[in-house]
Amino acid sequence: MTQLLDIFAFVSVLFRGLTLAFEALTLGGVIFFLVVSESRTAFRLTTWAAILLAASQACSVLLNAAVLEGTTGMDWSEVAGAGFCIAGVLVIAGAAAVLLRTLWWPLGPIGGCLVLCGSLMNSHSFARVEDRWMAMALTLAHHLAAAAWVGGMPYLLLALRHAGKSLEATRIVSRFSSLAVVSVLVLVGAGVGMSLLFVGTPAALVGTTYGIMLAAKVALTGVLLSLGALNNRIVRAARAGTLPELLPLRRFAEAEVGIGFTILLAAASLTSTPPAIDVTSDMAHGPEIVHRMAPRLPSMQTPSLSELSPPSALKVDANSTQPGSYVPGQLVHPNTPADIAWSEYNHHWAGLVVLSMGCLALLSRRFAWARLWPLMFFGLAAFLFFRADSENWPLGPRGFWESFQVAEVAQHRVFVLLIIAFAVFEWRVQIGRLRADRAGLVFPLVCALGGALLLTHSHSLGNVKDEYFAEMSHLPLAILAVVAGWSRWLEIRLPKPRIPALSWVWASCFTLIGVILLSYRES
Repeated sequence: MTQLLDIFAFVSVLFRGLTLAFEALTLGGVIFFLVVSESRTAFRLTTWAAILLAASQACSVLLNAAVLEGTTGMDWSEVAGAGFCIAGVLVIAGAAAVLLRTLWWPLGPIGGCLVLCGSLMNSHSFARVEDRWMAMALTLAHHLAAAAWVGGMPYLLLALRHAGKSLEATRIVSRFSSLAVVSVLVLVGAGVGMSLLFVGTPAALVGTTYGIMLAAKVALTGVLLSLGALNNRIVRAARAGTLPELLPLRRFAEAEVGIGFTILLAAASLTSTPPAIDVTSDMAHGPEIVHRMAPRLPSMQTPSLSELSPPSALKVDANSTQPGSYVPGQLVHPNTPADIAWSEYNHHWAGLVVLSMGCLALLSRRFAWARLWPLMFFGLAAFLFFRADSENWPLGPRGFWESFQVAEVAQHRVFVLLIIAFAVFEWRVQIGRLRADRAGLVFPLVCALGGALLLTHSHSLGNVKDEYFAEMSHLPLAILAVVAGWSRWLEIRLPKPRIPALSWVWASCFTLIGVILLSYRES
């Protein structure tokens, strides 16, 4: 149970993110089928989405039930009456109803309503005392609009792929565009209302973990809206009854799908954090934020291993009186000056490598020798593997497999594998050994996936304020990684003549990531 507790924070957010993604895909399929097009291919995708929704929700319920049973001594019959179990049953029942819609078509909308009710029970709005019904109505509208827009885009891609360049394709584009406009207006309106209820003040927006995670979600939504605006000319042509070239729209829609589901993962992270309006203590204030984020020269000297704190126990001390994190499963781990210096050294050297890669990627537009920039990823992967976690193998006393009990270590190892993967593929693409239109897609996908995972990156910290500053440093990196990945994707996928600025966008994102890492600080 101790091992489960240590990874609970990270795994629970992942399951919540998967549940929200499959919820949007399931509801988006039902709405698309009713409003836009009765595509058989889209019908089949809805079936698979409903199956995966039920599976991810079941895993999430079992995980939470196991933690509750193991930490409170409750038996399984008592756990079954918990709110999250009831909500899970509603979601699973709704998914089952969507699967049975072939027997009676109203089962699709009925199942969608059950899914929405279950999801609503797992939200912050359901747990509120003040303005509860208003919060629930706004959350319901937010989920429904997100499903119609973000969840409907994969169905748009499938329908356009099978419709080709035809009048039916232009009708599909026109109908979905109208649906998307309404959905965006509802989404933004509900989001503003929820922000007023859950954040309250500008100080809470910039001084709490919930606030800055919400700001990151808004920033990604802005990127998504910008991509939609680029398709405006095609949509206008479709509405005029002409047969426009739909391939660019499909390519932009691919990036919209990726960023849209990344936003859903960010929304899952928000549910693991208390609303900003409820954080009345330990809020970060202006002078503290300015002091922490003010740039300074990077540190290139490392403390010795003997100066670091002894490894923290994997078992939680139930008698500890030190305040802990709001997130279940995160352990108290106060950092000494040597621990801070170790972490800053690691970030600064990693930043130097990434900054060099970004600069070389920019130079590769003019100089052939600079195309070898992906090889620097191997150095970065080796550095992170050996230096990221001083308490674990190969530097610390914990063995290789034992170290995976710590969620943060497991995440670091995943990031190392991702770095190696896109280093190999992108290097071979740059030197012409692999085709860019196929193998070249590995780099942007892994880059975007790394940014999405960084949104769920959890830390075992001693208090809420330290957790806030950790998120403050990581969220910009996640956003830049997502933008870099999908801009590179569009550079490869768009038909010629391509948009020249895209190559500068993703390379500049890497450069900015390096600059942020070089200025990283923990004190």
